[in-house]
Amino acid sequence: MTVVERVPISSRYFSQDDRIEIGDGLAAGEAVKGIAVRIGKSFQSVYREIARNRKADGTYQPWFAHNQAHLQRKRPKIRVFEEVPALRSIVAVKLAKRWSPGQISRWLRRRYPNKLTWHVCPETIYDGVYRGLISVATPASLRTGRTYRHRRGRGRSKDGSLKQSTKMCSIHERPAHVESRLQAGHWEGDLILGTSNGPAIATLVERKTRMTILVFLQSDHSAQTVGDALIGAFSSLPSSLRRTLTWDQGNEMFHHKRIETKTGLRIYFADPHSPWQRGTNENTNGLLRQYFPKGTDLSQWDHDHLNAVADELNGRPRACLKDRTPHQAMRRLGHRTKAHTIRNDP
Repeated sequence: MTVVERVPISSRYFSQDDRIEIGDGLAAGEAVKGIAVRIGKSFQSVYREIARNRKADGTYQPWFAHNQAHLQRKRPKIRVFEEVPALRSIVAVKLAKRWSPGQISRWLRRRYPNKLTWHVCPETIYDGVYRGLISVATPASLRTGRTYRHRRGRGRSKDGSLKQSTKMCSIHERPAHVESRLQAGHWEGDLILGTSNGPAIATLVERKTRMTILVFLQSDHSAQTVGDALIGAFSSLPSSLRRTLTWDQGNEMFHHKRIETKTGLRIYFADPHSPWQRGTNENTNGLLRQYFPKGTDLSQWDHDHLNAVADELNGRPRACLKDRTPHQAMRRLGHRTKAHTIRNDP
């Protein structure tokens, strides 16, 4: 075994003395949480240390563990996308199809179970893109449209609300079983707006299967237009897929009672400035912004393009569906699926 010279390291990391305490504690049958308290580390970190640096027979030997940690810390390391051109090419193809790094990471594990060096985490893929190792870092490289890392978090405000004296049903009145996602037919909706008061796209997402329907509002997004378009969209679905719709308090839903009467849906409204209450739809709109960036003139697109976008989005594997696609999830419920895009011609 290689002898490692003791070099002072940051207190963030495990020292050799920490590893000796862990080894002694385990040998004495002490609980991991007790060991963690004694050395001033979280018990999760101690569990990871044991799993990462134990010997092949499963035992934890402090000096072996410390040597392993030293070897893993050595820099510089050759990045996997520099070392394996074949992996770089495969990941580049998936990114070009607008797969997320998380989807690619899971797919690599399923497709190449024996190539352990190819089991890269999503962060490694992000790093490869930002460093230009996989493809040129352009706004099209990742769904986020970013070419560099920046701080997380962003605010969102919504101007206007449904101020008319209409009897709205609050999301707090929505049946509790909708939240469980055990039943199909419960939808969330919103608008993607283009420039000025021109065309818009109504996005409808089914909560259980994540199936997305795009409704093209070619002329405007007035209450009359939105109402007619949603009635047409939902009327094309079987009654078992028309249960509830949750929307924000925008003026475009002034005709919500008419929509309910014509479709059999029950419409509920989220609280103002509470996008997390329609999280599935908010996430989907984020994905769609890769295709329709903010400020885009939506009139440049046609029905066929929206069809292709809906089909591509519904054909992506989703972690929340155990890597099934929305198409597959809907078919498991006995419904035939296709690219769900509804056009609302003037």
